[in-house]
Amino acid sequence: MDYGILSLVPPLVAIVLAIRTKQVHVSLLLGIWLGWLVIEGGHLWAGTFRTVEALVEVFADAGNTRTIMFCALVGGLIIFIQRSGGVEGFIRKVNRLLAHFERQQAGRNRVVVQLLAWLTGLLIFVESSISVLTVGTLYRPIFDRLGISREKLAWIADSSSAPSSILIPFNGWGAFIMGLLAADFAHPFATMFRAMSWNFYPMLALLLVVLFVLWGKDIGPMREAERRVREEGKLLPDDATPMVSEELTEVPVKEGVAPRARNMILPIAVMVGLMPVMLAVTGWETAVAQRPEASWLDQVLFALGQGSGSTAVLIAVLGSLLFSMLLYRVQGIMRFREMTELTLKGIAGLMPLALLMMLAFAISAVCKALGTGPWVASVAEAWLSPRLVPFILFVVSSFIAFSTGTSWGTFAIMMAIAIPMARQLDANVYMAIAAVMGGGVFGDHCSPISDTTILSSMASACDHIDHVRTQLPYALLAGGLTALAYLGMGLLWG
Repeated sequence: MDYGILSLVPPLVAIVLAIRTKQVHVSLLLGIWLGWLVIEGGHLWAGTFRTVEALVEVFADAGNTRTIMFCALVGGLIIFIQRSGGVEGFIRKVNRLLAHFERQQAGRNRVVVQLLAWLTGLLIFVESSISVLTVGTLYRPIFDRLGISREKLAWIADSSSAPSSILIPFNGWGAFIMGLLAADFAHPFATMFRAMSWNFYPMLALLLVVLFVLWGKDIGPMREAERRVREEGKLLPDDATPMVSEELTEVPVKEGVAPRARNMILPIAVMVGLMPVMLAVTGWETAVAQRPEASWLDQVLFALGQGSGSTAVLIAVLGSLLFSMLLYRVQGIMRFREMTELTLKGIAGLMPLALLMMLAFAISAVCKALGTGPWVASVAEAWLSPRLVPFILFVVSSFIAFSTGTSWGTFAIMMAIAIPMARQLDANVYMAIAAVMGGGVFGDHCSPISDTTILSSMASACDHIDHVRTQLPYALLAGGLTALAYLGMGLLWG
């Protein structure tokens, strides 16, 4: 059934309500309910019943369940590295580095710590959620100490997570995109890498963080946030509601334990290293079956594209958790009983996040049932021309990601439209693929119902809507430059 413009009602209501009320959980739930109400023809009881069913059915998808499990278990990992003194040891190393810079140039430490946060987010390309959680949790005490707003930390974490994950695709992002490309290309891995050179938005999003940090200037609402912290000493506005769990953030180092940075660095390194390994393992059987005559290296690369991203990231977190248990036990820091209690405490601390993930999956499902993405794409497709293909694909992908709060869902919707459209209109197919990927990330950055945006707010302990407002000018700047680039290239080369 074609619901037409009614398919836009759930995501738009959720977005507007989230902005007005700052209650993201309630806004998402209302959007989901309205969506099923539309599908059920306005029948209140049937729409309500289907909403409850839809929330339960989120767990029918193994990938959704693995993602929610990962979101909960990563809380155990974070609380472990805090309790072991890993975070404190890392902070001390950073402070020593800052002291070195401060001796050479007063005030330079603010620049250095922001660049370190950016670099950390860039290096943890294993998964965007892990990246924002790590950057927000580790750097928040340092940012607070230096008088840098939490909104800026959330922007840095958000702007270095998804962009790095999509530009360094040895992770679930790469596996998902290669899976979509496999239907149209014999070598999806090579195709994805050829498209990367045209993927301007994530490049600009990463670059703008560095440029503005080095410049030392702020734009839009971020200027007010920085002024508030610098002149009034307020980490948050008076009316802010920080999205954070005290169980997760207020974890003192165990008494008598010497803080060591390696207690944080080694578990994270294990997690990052396990991700591509597990992608190859989970995709190996398919690679051998479909590429029996290929070289071992080609099979490994193909396996990376066929692997299960959700399985790989869950195993990576579990492996890191088990490794940290062994590491801390060998050092005599913790016993098994304390480890179990801390794991459960960490899971409890991230239960609000798991709930948000469930709601994000549910609203994505109702948008799919309503045909939100295909309807928007079909409206735009009627007036596309070869010269405008990359520009329009970027704009449409951005709007879909903004409306649905999911870049992955946008990729799934738009790749099936963009590739045949680019071929039919004789447009640059690699630029078209890149436009979809960049548009998905751009819309996701701007959307208050995006799971990554929500995670950035939680990890940085700032008000969610304040994060959206302060990040928006930077995202719009990178998105506007990207749109102009696609438009200019289309007009020049189309």
